[in-house]
Amino acid sequence: MNTFSIKAFGSQAPDAELKQMDIHRREVTSKDVEIDILYCGVCHSDLHTARNEWNNTVYPNVPGHEIVGRITKVGEEVTKFKLGDLVAVGCMVDSCRECESCQDGLEQYCEAGNTGTYNSPDKHLGLQTFGGYSERVVVDENYVLRVPENLDPAATAPLLCAGITTYSPLKHWNVKAGIKVGIVGIGGLGHMGVKLAKAMGAYVVVITTSIEKVEDAQRLGADKVILSTDKEQMKANAHSLNFILDCVSAQHDINAYLNLLKRDGQLTLVGAPENPLPVAPFSLIPSRKSFSGSMIGGIRETQEMLDFCGEHNITSDIEIIRIQDINQAYERLLKGDVKYRFVIDMDSLKN
Repeated sequence: MNTFSIKAFGSQAPDAELKQMDIHRREVTSKDVEIDILYCGVCHSDLHTARNEWNNTVYPNVPGHEIVGRITKVGEEVTKFKLGDLVAVGCMVDSCRECESCQDGLEQYCEAGNTGTYNSPDKHLGLQTFGGYSERVVVDENYVLRVPENLDPAATAPLLCAGITTYSPLKHWNVKAGIKVGIVGIGGLGHMGVKLAKAMGAYVVVITTSIEKVEDAQRLGADKVILSTDKEQMKANAHSLNFILDCVSAQHDINAYLNLLKRDGQLTLVGAPENPLPVAPFSLIPSRKSFSGSMIGGIRETQEMLDFCGEHNITSDIEIIRIQDINQAYERLLKGDVKYRFVIDMDSLKN
């Protein structure tokens, strides 16, 4: 297969800083589009993978799965897009397309394993996939999304992970007007959860450990804020919520949040703590509560999310950086020193 060389930023080892490197992309095949990357969001998963914290990284590694750009080339059988279209690529670029999940439009749960935008086996080149910290990317049109033209492209990038990761469970659990929703943790995921739940018509309650986040939670649209470190506040709000979206990746007491649910309440975890979270049986049994997890959405649902955000003018709160500052951004990300998502201006790589 013919390939071409481009500039990218990636890591060569778990303890190595990300540096500029050259990688190869395939030339477009009949159903591919080539995308000039304008912006790429920085997800905590990028850091985990670059540093091999999930023990599955293949090096060299080029992270990035929150991609927004414009189409510069199309294959001869492409029907969904044309040159110049503003498009996006999220966390996956392929799947088996044959299993029950793929047939149901739930490619994120592909039973053969979907092909991640980076650090997945690349069936075209026989290597691993390389992500959006790069000049361009080539993707099958069926895994490319259309970006509403009224949205800021840079602030749209994090919607491709943080946006869909929160939208999918909110939609699946039928969040709407009349539903009281708790959002645990106000970070890259949580701040999107607040915006989306509010736009769906829910009464939104932010649950945070930080008194400094109270004002910001209200700015984002929260109707109420609970300090989880205040036992009296937690007690006063017991059995008050229909649904909780838990966006915390650090260790925390899940039972304290389950106690905030009404009968038949549902808590869904989208944060990914490193170690197991012990769940007390009697946090669930007496009131028929449920505890679940959720990933990103499928391609169809991700497009639905982007269209919903276009309709409601929802984007992420971002700080734009140069690719040359990615290592410092990772260190700040570890400290929670960003409101609420870094986005790389990819012109900084091209110049």
